[in-house]
Amino acid sequence: MIECPHVTELPRPEPAPLTDTCPECLAAGTHPVQLRKCLVCGHVGCCDTSAGRHATGHFEQTGHPVMRTFEPGEDWRWCFEDGSLV
Repeated sequence: MIECPHVTELPRPEPAPLTDTCPECLAAGTHPVQLRKCLVCGHVGCCDTSAGRHATGHFEQTGHPVMRTFEPGEDWRWCFEDGSLV
């Protein structure tokens, strides 16, 4: 993992998830794979293994750089700006 300046800019406390699944996948009738939660606003999106790549799309639309896995039993964060685990 790297030192990421974007982590220090995240709101505290961490935002609650806005939904329990990817709303874009739900609207499209597709199955989300590996959910991610935005640590800036709480948006939940699917990973790049999903057809929609909605977590990446959320970053591209909003510029919110850091997401956390939203999968049970996992605890890691990814910074889109740095392209690295943080």
